[in-house]
Amino acid sequence: MEQKSVPPMLCLREKLKAIIRATYTHSRNLAYFVFTYKGLMALQLRMQGKKIPFHSFLSACIGGWLVFGENNNINSQINMYLLSRILFGLSRLAVEKGYIPEPKQDPFPLFASLVWGIVLWLFEYHRHTLQPSLQSSMTYLYDDSNVWHDVSDFLIYNKRPAAK
Repeated sequence: MEQKSVPPMLCLREKLKAIIRATYTHSRNLAYFVFTYKGLMALQLRMQGKKIPFHSFLSACIGGWLVFGENNNINSQINMYLLSRILFGLSRLAVEKGYIPEPKQDPFPLFASLVWGIVLWLFEYHRHTLQPSLQSSMTYLYDDSNVWHDVSDFLIYNKRPAAK
């Protein structure tokens, strides 16, 4: 059976459609979340007559559940992005509050080494635990790069179409 090749413009058109859909979903979810969060904040203020820190947490938890609770690619990316920012924020807060001492030197090199050490260990020995898009990128970088044909592998893509 002869395989038909997909015209490059069709692939480009489909990729552009996917990017537009993802951008729309991302912005729509953020708008829904902001509306939910601010609405719940206003409701709690009206009910209790004053704003307290727990209101923010509760409103965001409810909004997060309703808007970002569905496990899909867009929500997964947003939630993972926020998790990394939360960890940085909490570590800074811990220093500010005196729970941990102020580092004597920049902790970023240690952070970077642990992040890369853990992700490559997971990739090598527990690949299935990583998000599919990360698995795909890492497969390209660390497995597919074991075989190369010429410099075009680094400029285009190093997987050649199967021979017909």
